[in-house]
Amino acid sequence: MIKLKSNIKPTDALALLFIGTLWGINWPAVKFLLTSIEPLTMRAISFTAAAFMLAIIARLLNQSLHLPKSEALPTLLTGLFLIFGFNGLTTFGQLIVEASKATIIAYTMPSFTAILAAVYLRERIKFNVVVGLIISMFGLSILALEGVSSSISNPTGPILMLLAALSWAIANVGLKSREWALKPLPLTMWFFIFSSLAIWPLVFIFEPITTQTWPNKMAIWVLLFHILGPMITCYIVWSFLAAKLPTTTTTISILIAPVVGVMSSAWLLEEALNWQKFIALVAIVLSISFVTLTSGSKAK
Repeated sequence: MIKLKSNIKPTDALALLFIGTLWGINWPAVKFLLTSIEPLTMRAISFTAAAFMLAIIARLLNQSLHLPKSEALPTLLTGLFLIFGFNGLTTFGQLIVEASKATIIAYTMPSFTAILAAVYLRERIKFNVVVGLIISMFGLSILALEGVSSSISNPTGPILMLLAALSWAIANVGLKSREWALKPLPLTMWFFIFSSLAIWPLVFIFEPITTQTWPNKMAIWVLLFHILGPMITCYIVWSFLAAKLPTTTTTISILIAPVVGVMSSAWLLEEALNWQKFIALVAIVLSISFVTLTSGSKAK
């Protein structure tokens, strides 16, 4: 009988599935937004809105927003890698490559996370995690072979997505590297605040608001989904999970996101779903199953 691994509760598994699904749908959503809103402006608006809304929610829950001086620099660096770096790089990457491919390349992050966690956190890489990584990387490699000639001639897009994966991995390890004084909700708020402060000057320099046109109604609705779902809800839930689950387990488990990302991109953006993508999806599902499920073990 197959049951959840002992160190992953059913509620944690459901939470990982939830954020993976929303983050997956977010890939075609962002691709669509880029047709109506400038890339830096889109991220600046979403970062700022998320920071304000998280602050309101935290205060309603009577959680302190005070950032200790001793944690200012770690919070700044982790936030810049987690929010500013990952989202900024994936945004510009999606301007060059289609959403489904961008999703798959970005989710090479488990490899980076596993290596960084082993080096800096002394986190033991268990056998099932190794197998899960091998399976997932096999699937991603198959997908990467699609259009390999165009990627070689114009590697900017794939490189940006790989850098985004590295940025996420660094942030993931950074979150696990210390005991944070702030609770996950206000801590996530500060991540967005620092990222907002970093991105708005770039907007004023490269994308002056006066030169832009107001987005259409559909783009506004999609932007609201992007802010309320993937940017706020998912980052809050993920921060809670990252604080209590092993780094590599958390990262591999959210590989559900590229599965949803590829499928939703095929459906919403009419991107081709060929055999390479199908094999990659199967491999990713197997990877998630191998990491989070095991035969004959009891769930706590």
